[in-house]
Amino acid sequence: MKKLLTALSVYFDWFYIPKIHVTDIIEIIILSYVIYHVMIWFKKTRAWTLFKGIVVLFIFVGLATLFRLNTILWIFRNTISVGIIAVIILFQPELRRALEELGRKKIFTDVLARDDKNLHLERVNNHTIDELVAASIDMGKVKTGALIVIEQDVALGEYENTGILIDAALTRQLLINIFEHNTPLHDGAVIIRDNRVLAATCYLPLTDRIDLNKALGTRHRAAVGISEVSDSMTIVVSEETGEISIAYGGTLYRNLDAIELRKKLTSLQPVIPEHRRARLRKGGKKNGKK
Repeated sequence: MKKLLTALSVYFDWFYIPKIHVTDIIEIIILSYVIYHVMIWFKKTRAWTLFKGIVVLFIFVGLATLFRLNTILWIFRNTISVGIIAVIILFQPELRRALEELGRKKIFTDVLARDDKNLHLERVNNHTIDELVAASIDMGKVKTGALIVIEQDVALGEYENTGILIDAALTRQLLINIFEHNTPLHDGAVIIRDNRVLAATCYLPLTDRIDLNKALGTRHRAAVGISEVSDSMTIVVSEETGEISIAYGGTLYRNLDAIELRKKLTSLQPVIPEHRRARLRKGGKKNGKK
């Protein structure tokens, strides 16, 4: 009888469901969110190859444990700490970018409703998009090299300080004059903030990626570099070919025409739900009556 009770208790232990508290649910949600974004980040970088290699290594260690290959297990136990340090050193740029990307995420503003006062603010309005597209096409036709950075939520103050302050209304003529050959302001990047040309001749960080086309010059590497450390969008006009490219989120979109360029720039404008648009219009009318 005692053996039967012991066997039953062991059997039911397998089906024991622990009590789940609110804190447990919160922990599951937080861990799921973190693991999901870590996996997304892994897939976007060369760390994905490393991750697959680690998975294969742990499968190999599991087999070594199963078949009691003690020498291999001893080597693994004594090298795992050194291996972790080596991974951190080798992938320091990727880890830095991952922390920067985590800092840029709007965790609370994505969940909570945003203030209506900020809904109508646009990083680039339609007039700015028209001027940027026209200037880029004009410069591409005559092969005038250009590098135009559009600032968003991540401030570019440290790069602004490397250039010359302009703070002028953005027009096609101004941009073409800035990047004209043999002019004092043509070398370096222009930074756009709130639909204005903030500064010119700014120096940007170059990407250290080795998978970019070797034919691409310093402008393209700088455009990708600034897109890796910020959420900015950068227009590049090639001096050699006149080709127009966009760098955004660490990705370079090449050989764009006017329609594709406009579509990329329009994606920077906020998407406002129709019911909030109606509230904004209603608020504008009331202010107009006053």
